[in-house]
Amino acid sequence: GFMYYDLTRCVFNSTEVKDFEYVRSWYCNKLEIIRFDSNVGKFVGYTELGVKNAQGLNKDQGQLASWRAHKETYCKHNIGNGNSNI
Repeated sequence: GFMYYDLTRCVFNSTEVKDFEYVRSWYCNKLEIIRFDSNVGKFVGYTELGVKNAQGLNKDQGQLASWRAHKETYCKHNIGNGNSNI
């Protein structure tokens, strides 16, 4: 069988949205296949399949804009929750 999972994370050193980094990575059998990184602003493939998928995903500017928006919608919300619990 295959083990497939994705990991979403926010990297930050302040509560300012401009300082956030939103990263979502997809893995198969512990190998990162493809990643979206808000600092890069697009998908990056790390395997042959990941490169092909990244090329296709990066062609859709509307979808890329949606992924870029995750930096604020996902990270800002979750970082705010995390900081209030500390």
